[in-house]
Amino acid sequence: MALWKDSTPAQTTPPPAPPAKDTFARDPFPREPERTNVAPLTPDIPKRVKDRPEMKESVIASDLTIEGKIVGSGHVRIAGRFKGDVQVDGNLGIEAGAHLEGQVRAQVVTVAGELKGNIENAKRVELLEGGIITGDVKAGSLTVAAGSRMRGQVEFGWEDEVKTKGIGAAQ
Repeated sequence: MALWKDSTPAQTTPPPAPPAKDTFARDPFPREPERTNVAPLTPDIPKRVKDRPEMKESVIASDLTIEGKIVGSGHVRIAGRFKGDVQVDGNLGIEAGAHLEGQVRAQVVTVAGELKGNIENAKRVELLEGGIITGDVKAGSLTVAAGSRMRGQVEFGWEDEVKTKGIGAAQ
């Protein structure tokens, strides 16, 4: 027994389109894979800089030990041990308990773990509580938290003077 009468005409759905001939074509709107096993950014290393949307973050997990060289664009976060030079156009974060032995070139370097090596031409270096740097630091600005340690030479705040005088200008 029907309680109502459907007055709308039945609509037919078109058959699904056949698959494209180019089966290797890229998705015009790629989706980022789900990140289920990646540890969240620890509170020791806050994200203070607005990231460009195309910059991705690479992570060396706390249970990894890697030896080599890191070069490229994007951000790098080290939670384990890395021996080698790091040269990135993005930011470098060394988490508490992590160790990096090598030269560093990055925009913003945040150290909550241990760094044995020099930091060159960084816009900003942040040495957080418990962080250790053994090496020289050349940066636009330097932030040092109580409870951190450093052994080496430091040059910071000279960024504007170099820009106004120009590189190699007579004094």
